[in-house]
Amino acid sequence: MNKQRNKKISSAMIFIILFGIVSLFSDMTHEGASSIRGAYLSLLGASAGAIGFVSGLGELVGYSMRYVFGRLTDKTKHYWSMTIAGYILDVLAVPALALVGEHGWVAACGLLIVQRMGKAIKKPAKDTIMSFAASREGVGKSFGIQEVLDQIGAFLGPMLLYLVMLLKTEGSTFKIYSTCFAVLAVPGAITIILLLATKHYFPNPEQFEPEEKEFVPFKMKKEFVFYIAGISLFAFGFIDYSLIIMHVSKTYAGLGAQLAETSALVNGGTLPLLYAGAMLVDAAAALIFGLMYDKNGVRALAISTVISAPFAIFVFGMNSVPALLFGIALWGVGMGAQESILKAAVTKMVPKSSRATGYGVFECSFGVFWFLGSWLLGVLYDISIPAMIAVSVAAQLAAIPLYIAANKGK
Repeated sequence: MNKQRNKKISSAMIFIILFGIVSLFSDMTHEGASSIRGAYLSLLGASAGAIGFVSGLGELVGYSMRYVFGRLTDKTKHYWSMTIAGYILDVLAVPALALVGEHGWVAACGLLIVQRMGKAIKKPAKDTIMSFAASREGVGKSFGIQEVLDQIGAFLGPMLLYLVMLLKTEGSTFKIYSTCFAVLAVPGAITIILLLATKHYFPNPEQFEPEEKEFVPFKMKKEFVFYIAGISLFAFGFIDYSLIIMHVSKTYAGLGAQLAETSALVNGGTLPLLYAGAMLVDAAAALIFGLMYDKNGVRALAISTVISAPFAIFVFGMNSVPALLFGIALWGVGMGAQESILKAAVTKMVPKSSRATGYGVFECSFGVFWFLGSWLLGVLYDISIPAMIAVSVAAQLAAIPLYIAANKGK
């Protein structure tokens, strides 16, 4: 009987998997959009600097407001209400991109910021809910499992758009892209249905983690300060995929007439596949580094950063398809480690009663520096690509001593 009981999947793990499936369909929606977002904005008339600014501004709004909504969530304890409201905004803004005009890059940018606001509302509450269940199953493993499911969705979304592009051969490029965004309404609707079902079966997920004997207010402990400083430098140097895909669409897709390998592997129709491949790498890295975190702590993030930091050299510094693919794979490693370890570390550093605030502080800092970095790197792209590469790599590597200090401070 005991052996059978041990083999049974716990209710906490069922919740983690079910919530992960919600994230899968959500990621199909907005990561599908991300696979063509940069190229779409460029098609609508936005410059590289504008794309970098908007990508950064979206992250700034999305991340900085998470502190506000994190505090609100801790105060009200309305975890599900905040999560559902945020998801609705998030998944509705994406298919609405199909409605912008042929030169409507400003309207498209506005919708992208609305989408990021949805993420700001939901993320502190969602991550806190996940942390309750993760505390029973191992935080690195739990957030790693969720990230794997996230990235399956992030793989399927671009693949769905690739199929749309294969089937819709008539009409302008603008019409084809508009159809792609409209199709993303389907996984968006499934996201909301599954989210409401998860709430129905698990109305009180905070019960997964035992209550503290007394309220512990949020404090910026020394290890948390080092950690925030490290992830801020990482965010500053980590180039947004919108800039990567804009570079690819301009440089490699344009070379298709001259290079046989480019026309076969990288062209306007295969752009979503590049992002899908990056998301597969992301999924594998999330699980590997999530498990590594449970054994080695924040040092796992230092290792992943050493591996992924040079991605800009290969993506932007070499006019070679193999180098491009390798660079995008390294970018996927950085994303995967970021999504699993960064959240897991906050669970360990911040007590349950003020954890949504902790997530809000972490994500606000991350977003401010992502905005500043995206803006600067987008401007540098137009001025000097070597300078952009140098700033990107240096900022990420500078985070490593701070990760190590955070690990020692625990």
